[in-house]
Amino acid sequence: MMTMTTRRRALLAVATTLTTSARAQERSYPDRSVTIVVPAAAGGGGDFAARLLGDGLSRELGQTFLVDNRVGGGGTVAAMTVARASPNGYTVLLAYSGTHVTFPSLFPSLPWDPERSFTPVALVLRAPHVIVVRRDLAAATLAELADLARRNPGRLTYASSGAGTIQHIGGEWLAGIFGAPMLHVPYRGAGPAMNDLVAGTIDMMITTPPAVVGLLRDSSIRALAIASTTRHEMLPGVPTTTEAGFAEFELEAWFAIYAPAGTARSVIDGLSSAVRRAVVEPVFQRRSIEAGTIPAFMDPEELAAFTRSELGRWSEIIRRLGIRSE
Repeated sequence: MMTMTTRRRALLAVATTLTTSARAQERSYPDRSVTIVVPAAAGGGGDFAARLLGDGLSRELGQTFLVDNRVGGGGTVAAMTVARASPNGYTVLLAYSGTHVTFPSLFPSLPWDPERSFTPVALVLRAPHVIVVRRDLAAATLAELADLARRNPGRLTYASSGAGTIQHIGGEWLAGIFGAPMLHVPYRGAGPAMNDLVAGTIDMMITTPPAVVGLLRDSSIRALAIASTTRHEMLPGVPTTTEAGFAEFELEAWFAIYAPAGTARSVIDGLSSAVRRAVVEPVFQRRSIEAGTIPAFMDPEELAAFTRSELGRWSEIIRRLGIRSE
């Protein structure tokens, strides 16, 4: 018969074994492939960021980083996939600001929380948004687009990768500046939306440079302005919104890595350090800049504070614009 003391010793032995095993796994992380879940379809800015980072981390850590595109629900499908994953560092989220802070600011009753459901790892990239239109739209400048919207209230269409995303809120913000309503057309990801813009079935989209640089080179679409105070070196002929006469419209996207809540600090620190090294690699820097993004880095503490600040900022923008969830 097992006595109370014997039971305690047995339980302590099991706990010690489990703890030792967990610590050994943390020290050897990663010892197998890691999945980066991204709330974007193939061809979008988030997909580019995930694949660029995955390649860099593979070089740094010697393991394969797989990209898993989980589109739907304004980022909810991807977010829940990671939030419910084992907190061991082998399933992480490549979050896009439009789905990680803008969407939750509009829909506060989601089954996941951008702060409590995740552990911040690192900021990876920043990217200004660019306002692009179908190639045959009768507007060569942002001022002409505003005039076209005013002459056709509610008829000018703009695409987004989903309701509540940064493209959606940005479109409503721009419509407010124009003083004319525009018709929002949501898609399941930036890739499908861009396909329709190229086909000419949608008039306009606000998106990040990775999705449009190649299309602009072959004149499949046109860029009217970049929503920044400075021109972008990969789009030198595109004026800023300030130069175009709409200085109040500044819109920047960012991409960051988050792990499930409860992930061991040693795993978080190891992955964050690898991201820090990856973003300064010459290959990473070159590919990032060629695609129109800006390599950036924040450590876990900085990213946590930044996430909280961004949630507050977007909540205020949405409140000021009077946008409500449907």
